[in-house]
Amino acid sequence: MRPRSEAVQKPRSGTVAAMSSTHVDRYSLGRTPEEHERLRVQARVWETATGRLLDEVGLAPGASCLDAGCGPGESMRLMAERVGAGGRVVGMDMDGALGEVARERLHQAGHWQCAFHAHDLTAAEPIPGAPFDLVFARLLLFHTPERVAVLARLWDAVAPGGNLLVQDYDLHGMRVLPPLRSVDAAIEVVIAAFTAAGADVRIGVRLPELFARAGVGEPDGTDVAGRLDSFANGHAVLDRVFRSVLPTALAHGITDETDAAATLAAFERDAAQHPDRPFLWPLLIGAWKRKGR
Repeated sequence: MRPRSEAVQKPRSGTVAAMSSTHVDRYSLGRTPEEHERLRVQARVWETATGRLLDEVGLAPGASCLDAGCGPGESMRLMAERVGAGGRVVGMDMDGALGEVARERLHQAGHWQCAFHAHDLTAAEPIPGAPFDLVFARLLLFHTPERVAVLARLWDAVAPGGNLLVQDYDLHGMRVLPPLRSVDAAIEVVIAAFTAAGADVRIGVRLPELFARAGVGEPDGTDVAGRLDSFANGHAVLDRVFRSVLPTALAHGITDETDAAATLAAFERDAAQHPDRPFLWPLLIGAWKRKGR
């Protein structure tokens, strides 16, 4: 499946040609410094939506927390601010380098209650350090084919009286209005690449179903958060995602370098011509459950 391309322009130095040789692993977005920075920007965008749910489940001073798939540690900071010096915040991620940077940044900010543990959450073993008063996962199940088993292990790691809180995407709402062919083509590649890598691009909508299948039970509550932005800002976000996921798209034959270059050129041109068009981000959907004592 390839997006319809317009006249090809020479890609910017270090974009398509460089990305075609990038290492591809199970995480379809790669593990580069550029991707790490994109994750930080994305996390800051959703800070209010996540903080609101941390308050909804009553995260209190002294609590112990697990951030499963913690990435750059931005959500760990939100937890640390709520649990205080007497609490405990543990981040877990397969990306050990990113996790160590997150831990160091948190310590530099005075959040000494934060620790990091490199761990594969898909491994069929109990989660180290459990139980926790709060087990949190944002945009983890999206990338995890073993999502039911992982969710069940996360639930097992919740202490009696504690909470499981999950937030995940539904990508199908992402769009610019009025529509632009370049945006549709970029989104088509992104969704196809994620899907080919085993991601579920509508996982957020399926969270109640996943809770049931994992033995968690019906969520105590759900939440839908959105963000309406200008295309000027949305372009920057989608451009980074496209470039990050492109090695996966190339590896699976979803697009080729010629069509990808054309899509990027058209996308950039449209952003310059229509910067004020409204751009709707993916929906971030949350679900939570308190474990009985």
